[in-house]
Amino acid sequence: MAYHVHRLREKLRLGKFVITAEVEPPKGADPTPTLEKASLLRHVVDALNVADCPMANLRMSPIALAHILQDDLGIEAIFHLTCRDRNVLGLQAELLGAAALGVRNILTLTGDAPERGDHPTATGVFDVDAVGLIRLAATLNAGRDVNGNRLEAPPEFFIGAAANPGAEDLAREVRRLEEKVAAGAAFIQTQPIYDVETAERFLEATQHLDVPILFGLMPLKSYKMACYLNEKVPGITIRADVLRRVERGGAGGRGGRGARAV
Repeated sequence: MAYHVHRLREKLRLGKFVITAEVEPPKGADPTPTLEKASLLRHVVDALNVADCPMANLRMSPIALAHILQDDLGIEAIFHLTCRDRNVLGLQAELLGAAALGVRNILTLTGDAPERGDHPTATGVFDVDAVGLIRLAATLNAGRDVNGNRLEAPPEFFIGAAANPGAEDLAREVRRLEEKVAAGAAFIQTQPIYDVETAERFLEATQHLDVPILFGLMPLKSYKMACYLNEKVPGITIRADVLRRVERGGAGGRGGRGARAV
């Protein structure tokens, strides 16, 4: 199925409003259930983010699923790549393979530590962090590997960086973003936010960065889910007043309505 591989890049370059959604790869070799869900979003989103073993739990390769989404459904994909599971040699090999499959949008992440997930004895590699991974991808774009050797065909990645607008130390978060943009990040996607004030404060603090920002939103299905995200998921902070609004939704489905109102 044909799709325009640079559609997302062009829309962001033109300053157009962009919607993405995230899909979690299956824990197995059959992508069909994920594709069925993704197909419902085909005419709603500009691209689908594909997570890389989120929360350090085993899932199908994000590059493989991103390729299938683009080829079978015609939905442009943004694959996540973490520094947790691959050394510098492996990261470069993965990136070149992704480019060969036509998957050119990447969200660079440091990655959750293995002990957080379902393989706690796995070795966390972390040869580089997210800034180093951005620099690595940008170096490949320039036609060289990290040791300066020439590539036969540069990959032309559209490199994204992650940010946390709700970080306790926002100044430190902005400095980190400045490093990511200087390393080659061309767009930013944020952790989920749940109040306008956080978004406004973040936009003001990053207005000097000449890159588009896509704010993250995650529907809160229940008070229990909201508490879990706030307490257990790194990078997600939900204010106490927002939690109270969700809690007031009550049980028996009303909690979901209260969450959607937020």
